[in-house]
Amino acid sequence: MSDMYRSKTMDQISEGDIGSQLKIAGWVENIRDHGGVSFIDLRDMYGVMQVVLRDGDLLKDVRKEECLSIEGVIEERDEETYNPKIPTGTIELEAHKINVLGKVYTDLPFEVSSSKEIREDVRLKYRYLDLRNRKVKDNIKFRSEVISFLRKKMDDLGFMEIQTPILCASSPEGARDYIVPSRKYKGQFYALPQAPQQYKQLLMVSGIDKYYQVAPCFRDEDARADRSPGEFYQLDFEMSFATQEDVFKIGEEVLAETFKKFAPEGSSVTETPFPVISYEQAMLEFGTDKPDLRNPLRIVDVTDFFQRCTFKPFHDKTVRAIKVHANLSKGFHEKLLKFAQSIGMAGLGYLEVKEDMTYKGPIDKFIPDDMKKELADTAALEAGDVIFFIAASEKLACQFAGQIRDELAARLDLCEKDAYRFCYINDFPMYEKDEETGQTAFTHNPFSMPQGGLEALNEKDPLDILAYQYDIVCNGVELSSGAVRNHDLDVMVKAFEIAGYNEETLKEKFGALYNAFQFGAPPHAGMAPGIDRMLMLLRNEENIREVIAFPMSGTAQDLMCGAPGEVSELQLRETHIKVRD
Repeated sequence: MSDMYRSKTMDQISEGDIGSQLKIAGWVENIRDHGGVSFIDLRDMYGVMQVVLRDGDLLKDVRKEECLSIEGVIEERDEETYNPKIPTGTIELEAHKINVLGKVYTDLPFEVSSSKEIREDVRLKYRYLDLRNRKVKDNIKFRSEVISFLRKKMDDLGFMEIQTPILCASSPEGARDYIVPSRKYKGQFYALPQAPQQYKQLLMVSGIDKYYQVAPCFRDEDARADRSPGEFYQLDFEMSFATQEDVFKIGEEVLAETFKKFAPEGSSVTETPFPVISYEQAMLEFGTDKPDLRNPLRIVDVTDFFQRCTFKPFHDKTVRAIKVHANLSKGFHEKLLKFAQSIGMAGLGYLEVKEDMTYKGPIDKFIPDDMKKELADTAALEAGDVIFFIAASEKLACQFAGQIRDELAARLDLCEKDAYRFCYINDFPMYEKDEETGQTAFTHNPFSMPQGGLEALNEKDPLDILAYQYDIVCNGVELSSGAVRNHDLDVMVKAFEIAGYNEETLKEKFGALYNAFQFGAPPHAGMAPGIDRMLMLLRNEENIREVIAFPMSGTAQDLMCGAPGEVSELQLRETHIKVRD
């Protein structure tokens, strides 16, 4: 290291350096003037060093967050001034000379040490200052370490890292594209990739056996706590001659090892193999295809039971039930009912199970005596249980039951602590009815292989066809989606035809795959765990923007650099664009 600015970084200095003359460099974290003797806490990337100034002139005009190089001698601190909170807490640098490398010209917009408590728009406008905060910087350092580990793991598993294009063709599937006008081809546009989907499949056709990439993906979507607007990164991988189970093994090995290595100390991580839950089972038992398995509550279907009872509000409805073992107050029931109404439910029926296994509650009288044991058996009821009932259309009953399950677990503090609970969700429906048009549409990835192949497409009701599609879910967060790809041209043409795309449209929109599949495409499958979401879970952050170096704001703006912004008339003219009023 050149000692023009520093001879050592903060983490390299120890008690062994006492008596040595050194240069250190960094930013002024704090200034304390004790009259006759002053102190500076100087921070670099690696730590903090206390600097003692016995010459008052040295401190003249020095401001917080200025960038300094300080030359002096390392000495031991007085024992009563030891700081056990930092590695350099037993030593300090007595300053002989200060060189200001970067001045602070204006007032700081916030104190760096407390930047995480500042409004997000201000933090993002001055993100370079926010990143000086140790906790914020540690998230970005942690991100680097995790991505490095993921790359090493994929290399060890025999995958080859290949970069795919950022400028590509617009695709009609998925979210909105970001489009890029072409200067050379008037009225034509590139798009930024929503995912490297077609390219990675084309790599399989090329004979690349195992591909991976830390892939940037671009989607013009609104922000959520677990979704960054604009761009995000995923560990994209694809394998030739692979089944769904082959992908499962790779996905769970990579994620289990990553979480075991980087999760907070004392955390529990699901052992491999991860549980595999069908989409149908997940929607029934959890009311969602993103189940949080830390929550022990399960949903039971009691539709058939209530069609044979005399409680009219439940007739001709889907009825789901959730039981908890708890002594619930009248106030608890009132608050839960209020929550149920806030999400759109008309009401929330319940029964309490007494010691003699009789029931107490508003709908007890509508259940014939000879059917009461059947309910206990169906829902595995025990004395002291309370069972809640959700009745609506099938879709809404499912959704409401999932929300009530989550709310009960939150209010009763039932979720497992310090745990990362993984599962695969598979057997997704290939098609669904579009609610607006009534047309048959793809539910998931249009490039997936239908279970049963061409025969299923030709003979089954499209809504009954399942696909070789799967998600990885951790603690209620979807980390990854993936599929066994459709590599057979005849199957692809038929699959798209059912969804309303004729062969000409298929050739036009997905020409590269259509053409490539005429030249001996191998069976292939893959998935793409989201790196930002993994980091968010590992760092226990509530918002995904906390694990991204320069995130866009929740309103999809780069407040620091001013994007999106206007461009010059010349730039518009060169790309053949006219802005409409």
